[in-house]
Amino acid sequence: MTKQQSPDTNKSNTIDADIYKTSGNSANEPIPPAIPAATVVLLRDGTNGMEVLMLRKNPKIGFGGMWVFPGGRIDPEDYPADGDKKIAARTAAAREAKEEAGISIDASKFVQFAQWTPPAITQKRFETAFFAAHAPDQLEIKIDGQEIHAHQWINPAQAIIMRDKGEIDLVAPTWVTLNTLSKHSTVKLFLKSLEGATVDVYQTHMNKGEATNRIVMWAGDAGYEAWDARVEGPRHRLTMTDDHFIFENTVES
Repeated sequence: MTKQQSPDTNKSNTIDADIYKTSGNSANEPIPPAIPAATVVLLRDGTNGMEVLMLRKNPKIGFGGMWVFPGGRIDPEDYPADGDKKIAARTAAAREAKEEAGISIDASKFVQFAQWTPPAITQKRFETAFFAAHAPDQLEIKIDGQEIHAHQWINPAQAIIMRDKGEIDLVAPTWVTLNTLSKHSTVKLFLKSLEGATVDVYQTHMNKGEATNRIVMWAGDAGYEAWDARVEGPRHRLTMTDDHFIFENTVES
């Protein structure tokens, strides 16, 4: 296996590309169409519990410097003859894993567990299918050195701690996924939890109220429809501060 590349642990050198910090659109403005995309969360069992493969984006491109899972837009060539969108998403996720990290993996083994659409606050946004898969044994990672500058196998809970320390940068979908993964000790147990489960749909709304912190909300949150985190009631949101992220979900058991 190739030597893992460690994240930059100097807080002053981290790249802050958080798209939720600024918003040029309001809830009443036309929403630009989201670009179909797909990502695959590759998992393995390590000595300290389950580990996930994360890649660091080139600081000079979109989502620059962020630590992400292998993935990208769905290209026209990814669609089968019948235009099946689900197959295209699987194909795209597998293709991106190959292009970004030199990974060859059977897309038929992917299990979709989430679908993410960010708020319309940038001209380019991606509606992304999230798949999970057990990483092949003896997997060798070969990052492309262009779009991807580093990689690391990391325990999900540890990744969250590293973000709080300013050692890595994460966008909300990545953080929520890591939070979900952190509740499972092995790959088998996580994949077992997905059997028969519905795909979680995250159509993100950004807080437009007067709250100091950046807050994103999803269906079920009391402030979701009004785009206002001050509304009292049920919570399904992520509050993002420089020091830590706080995930609240009172709408699901």
